[in-house]
Amino acid sequence: MNEYTEVVVIGGGYAGVMAANRLTQRGDVSVTLVNPRPEFVHRIRLHQLVGGSDSAVVAYRDVLAEGVRLVVDTVARIDAADRSVALASGATLAYDHLVYAVGSGTADPRVPGAAAFAYPIATLEDAQRLRPALDAVPADAPVTVVGAGPTGIETAAELAELGRTVNLVCGGVLGPYLHARGRRSVAGRLAKLGVRVVDGPDSKVTEVTEDAVRLADGRELPSRLTVWTVGFGVPDLAARSGLSTDALGRLLTDETLTSVDDDRIVAAGDSAAPSGLPLRMSCQSAMPMGARAADTVLSRIAGEQPETLNQHFAAQCISLGRRAGIFQFATRADVAIWFKIDGSLGAKLKETVCKVVPKHLADEAAKPGSYRLHTGSGGDTRRELLQAGRTTAPATR
Repeated sequence: MNEYTEVVVIGGGYAGVMAANRLTQRGDVSVTLVNPRPEFVHRIRLHQLVGGSDSAVVAYRDVLAEGVRLVVDTVARIDAADRSVALASGATLAYDHLVYAVGSGTADPRVPGAAAFAYPIATLEDAQRLRPALDAVPADAPVTVVGAGPTGIETAAELAELGRTVNLVCGGVLGPYLHARGRRSVAGRLAKLGVRVVDGPDSKVTEVTEDAVRLADGRELPSRLTVWTVGFGVPDLAARSGLSTDALGRLLTDETLTSVDDDRIVAAGDSAAPSGLPLRMSCQSAMPMGARAADTVLSRIAGEQPETLNQHFAAQCISLGRRAGIFQFATRADVAIWFKIDGSLGAKLKETVCKVVPKHLADEAAKPGSYRLHTGSGGDTRRELLQAGRTTAPATR
């Protein structure tokens, strides 16, 4: 009788699906993917779901390898000592190796009134709740988007292109990641769409009410509907399971993405904090990390030494409605540079990225081991930061 190595992957997003698909290279590995939804959420299209131009979901049969067993459930706890996970349904899954890829959502808003009156957009369920709420608001009523990162900018542009009256409250700088040239381009496009950008040091939101947003300088912006895109939070599963995490709750790992507590557990995506120096939360990070996590597991099964994280970046792309966008180029260390592509070509590039992402997953499902974007050189910056001790807050247990 053949003996199988059981691998459980928690989370069916970009990192989890990539890891699960890649693990099927070995015929003696049995892969189970646990995810709370029966469909893959194409998260970088959630703002389009709200705007009505995309469903933001993909059938798992289109991106998940046939050999992966999908369990639609939620993991309630990881028992590292017993090598098992307890599911919300009451079932238990045993594992030989575990891939922790639970992703992220919106951080709990600490601003008074935000939890009660503002709508987050970080998950499928968030976007699905927001869509009918938006439909119920008169077309000429003011809508406020809080947060000027990519999600906030994309949501504001999407709604403005539909004819909505939109305020974009930055709480500081518009598009903090962007180079100054890219920021000017984005500001110009938002102005053409009629978006009122409220930025500067006094633009932090201090209170959200049912029909207004109050700012640090005392201004009050009328808002019949408020969308909250500020910050990321991660599920507390690792912390609840007694595993070491950073201050945000991401699982602490070494540079092979192995948990600092247990070499049978690896992490990938937004919920991982390698060496306490986590990467930017994005699908651009998640898929290569998923591939690296799978490679670490496969190396351990083969009795080989896993390779270390070698992540590099190229750009950040932001849609500005359906007819414009920006492709902001960056160094391999993820620092924006002067070069950008914007306008209609920027929109085409962003749409290409949105189409290519599930294709990468589907290609890995069809030919496990074919994905190679995690193997290129990431440059010296990360190594230099680690050697200099530039890490985040200490672990919490």
